[in-house]
Amino acid sequence: MPLNPKVLGEALDEDLTLHTTLCRRDAPAFQKACRSSDELVVACTQESRLFTELSEQTEGAVPLDVRPIHFVNIRETGGWGREAAQATPKMAALLAAARLPDAEPVPTVTYKSAGRLLVIGALQDSERIAGMVSDVLEVSLLATGGAGMQARRYPVIAGELQQVRGWLGAFDVSWSTTNPIDLDLCTRCNACLAACPEDAIGLDYQIDMDKCKSHRACVKACEAVGAINFQRDPQSHSERFDIVLDLRREPAFTQHAHPQGYFHLPGGLREAEAAMATVIKLRDLVGEFEKPKFFSYKQKLCAHGRNETVGCNACVEICSALAISSDLKRNQIVVNPNLCVGCGACTTVCPTGALTYAYPRASEQGVKLRTLLATYARAGGQDAALLLHSQEAGSALIGDLGRAASLDRKSVRGVPARVIPLPLWHTASIGLDVWLSAFAYGASQVWVLMTGEEAPQYREAVREQMAVAQAVLSGLGYAGQHFRVIEARDARDLADLDAALGAPAAQTVKRRATFALQAEKRATVELALDHLLQDSAARRTPMEAIALPGASLLGSINVNKDTCTLCLSCVSACPASALQDNTERPQLRFIEKNCVQCGLCASTCPEDAITLQPRLLLGEQRKQLRVLNEAQPYHCIRCAKPFGTLKGIEVMLAKLSGHAMFQGDALERLKMCGDCRVVDLYSNPGETRITDL
Repeated sequence: MPLNPKVLGEALDEDLTLHTTLCRRDAPAFQKACRSSDELVVACTQESRLFTELSEQTEGAVPLDVRPIHFVNIRETGGWGREAAQATPKMAALLAAARLPDAEPVPTVTYKSAGRLLVIGALQDSERIAGMVSDVLEVSLLATGGAGMQARRYPVIAGELQQVRGWLGAFDVSWSTTNPIDLDLCTRCNACLAACPEDAIGLDYQIDMDKCKSHRACVKACEAVGAINFQRDPQSHSERFDIVLDLRREPAFTQHAHPQGYFHLPGGLREAEAAMATVIKLRDLVGEFEKPKFFSYKQKLCAHGRNETVGCNACVEICSALAISSDLKRNQIVVNPNLCVGCGACTTVCPTGALTYAYPRASEQGVKLRTLLATYARAGGQDAALLLHSQEAGSALIGDLGRAASLDRKSVRGVPARVIPLPLWHTASIGLDVWLSAFAYGASQVWVLMTGEEAPQYREAVREQMAVAQAVLSGLGYAGQHFRVIEARDARDLADLDAALGAPAAQTVKRRATFALQAEKRATVELALDHLLQDSAARRTPMEAIALPGASLLGSINVNKDTCTLCLSCVSACPASALQDNTERPQLRFIEKNCVQCGLCASTCPEDAITLQPRLLLGEQRKQLRVLNEAQPYHCIRCAKPFGTLKGIEVMLAKLSGHAMFQGDALERLKMCGDCRVVDLYSNPGETRITDL
C-alpha cells in the first residue's frame, strides 16, 4: 500500500521512518522503540500478538503495563482500497487518534462465580455437554425429557421449570415437581420401565401421565426403593446457580440481550461451531469477573415521572436487556448494573442527559473526534465521512472489504479515502449530541454501520434520532444527506456495503467548531446548535423555526387558552424548568431552550390543554421567557384582594353550584380569599357554632 511518511509526519508533527516489514526484517527498529518511554503506536493490527510478545522478550523494553502499545489499522481501512493513494489524510487521522490515552477508569460491576452450572434440556444432550465441562464446573441437570445414561454422574432435577432470573453468579431458578417418581430416591434399576404396560415411563425416569392408565404396576416394582408415589403433593423448589446453559428451543429470557452467564444453545451439540464456542466460554466462568459500569444516572435531570405520572419512558422501552425499570414513587428509573450490557441506547434516546454513557465518557469521545477531523483536515483531507461501527462484527466487515479490494480493485472499491472508520463498544452508544458535534467539527457525514447484532429497536431509535439531526441541518441550509444507517450483516453484503460507502459528500460547515463535548447532553447540543446557527446564517432562508420529527428532544408546547384555567399543575410537573409561573400575576411562562419534550405537562394538565410541538426555534426568543397564557385575576368580593384567576374561579363555581354543600353563603364564600373565608365563618350569625351545641 502507498505510504507517504513526509506528509504523515507533518500532520502528526513528528519525524517518521518508513518500515515495510516491521514484523520481520525491520523488527530491530520496533525493539528500539520498545525501550523508549514515549507513546508507542504500531500501524498494524494483524501482527499485534507478535509485537506484544517481541516487546516482552526485548531486554530493556518498558513494561506493557507502564507504557502499553497502541495498535491501529491503516491497511484495510484505506491503504488497500482503490483510493489508497489519496488515503494519506485518513491514515494521519487514525494514527493521531491512536496516540490518545485510554479512557479514564470508571466504577466496575463485579461478578463472582464458583462454577455451579445448571444445564436445562433433554437428558442425552445435557449429559454430553456436562461431560465436556464437569472437570472444571459443578454440573446439575434439569431434565426436559430424553434418555439419560445408566450411571448417575450428575444430579438430575425433574419438574416443570417456572422461572429463571438473575445474572452470572446469581441465577435463581424455581421449578415445581408433580411427577410420581422422585429422582433423588430412584436407583435407575429400570424395573418400573419393564413393569409399565403402557410404556408411560421413559429413560428420563419420569411418568407420562397422559399415557398412564393407573395400573400402578410400577409402584409394586419399586416397592423396595419407594421412589414412586402417586399420592405425593406438588412441591415448589428453588435454588441458586452461577451459570445457566439452556438447550431448549425457546430461551428462558425473552429479551434480546441475555444476562451475563446465561447461554442459549437450542441446537445442542448438533450446532458444532456454536456448541464449541459455548463450551469454551463455560469452562472459563469460574472466579471473579469485572466489567465497567457503562452508565451514569442523574436523577435530578430525569423526566421519567412526576406525582406518579409517567412522562418520558424512552429508556425503559428501548433497553434490550430489561435492565431499566420504573420507580414512579421516587420519580425516577432504576438501572440494574448487573444486567446492563453497555449498549448505550438508553443514553441515545434520553432527552435530558439524565443517563449518560460513562465508558468512554462523552468528553473523551469528543477529544477523539476533534483529533481525527482536525488531523484529517491538516493533512489536506476534505469532506470527511465518519463511519461508526462495532469493535467486533463491524471491524470484521471493514477488514473483509479492505481485503476484497486488495484482491480485486476493479470490482471492489474498498473503504474510500474520505471515509474514516471509528470503532465503538456499541453502535447505539452515540447519539444526537455527538453526531451534531462531529458535523460542527468538520465532518461532512456521520454514518452508523449496523451488522444485525443490534436489537431491532436500536436500529429504529438510531434512525429516528438521525431524522431529527438531518431535519436540523436541512433546515439550516446544509445540502445533502448527512446522517445514515448502513446495514451489512456478513461478507455476503460486501457489495452493498461497498456501494453505500461510495455515496457523494454532503455540504459541511465553513468554520470548524472548537468547543469541547460537555458532561451533560443538553449543554453539548446547545453548543453545537449555537455554532451551526452562526455558521449557517448566510446560507439559510429566513424562517422562524424548523419543524422536527416526533422523536425530537427539542421543541415547544401549545396551550389552548380557551380551556386552560392557569391551575399551573404543569409548572410543578415540569422537570426541566421550561414552564414557570409569575408570582406577581396569573401567567404561564415558558423557556423553549429548556423543554425536553417529555410530555409530563400534557399528561398532567387536567384540562388537556397542552400539546407538544417538536421544532427548533431559530431566534433569541428560544432562550428567553415568554408568556404562553395569562388571565385576569379574580378579586375577593369582601376585601378586593386578587386571588386565583377569573376563569379558574368561574369554572369552580359552575362545577360546585349544584352541590348540596355549596349553597347560599357557602357558595358566596368560595368567592372570597382565604383570610376572608375564615372571618366570614366566625362573624356570620347564620353559622352554627360548637358553643351552641
